[in-house]
Amino acid sequence: MLSDPIADMLTRIRNATRTHKETVDIPASKFKEQLAKLLVAEGYVASAERVRPEGQKFDVLRLTLKYGAKREQVIKHIERISRPGRRAYVSAENLPRIQRGLGLAVVSTSKGLLPDREARKQGVGGEVICVLW
Repeated sequence: MLSDPIADMLTRIRNATRTHKETVDIPASKFKEQLAKLLVAEGYVASAERVRPEGQKFDVLRLTLKYGAKREQVIKHIERISRPGRRAYVSAENLPRIQRGLGLAVVSTSKGLLPDREARKQGVGGEVICVLW
């Protein structure tokens, strides 16, 4: 049993990018699927699809990772901010700017998962799930 499935997802992505894997499989959930779609939309992951492997009972998210021209990592740093033991809520005015706007903070708002830029534009705050660059 995992106490923090989101941290497990981020760790799997971090480990797979460091070993230059093409794909990574993650146990699926609706929240993880939303997070994966946001990473695809922001250009950090090439694709994400929900599949059921042969002989398995549960679905997995299969993320196809993205690399640069010389196989350099697109995701250089990925970190969980809000944890089950210490939630991190911020207002729209206090949303973090990651790497002076070049990185991404994923915020869980009343309007769904949003990148920090979009949450700032819409004037909504929420729980900062993770940051990456």
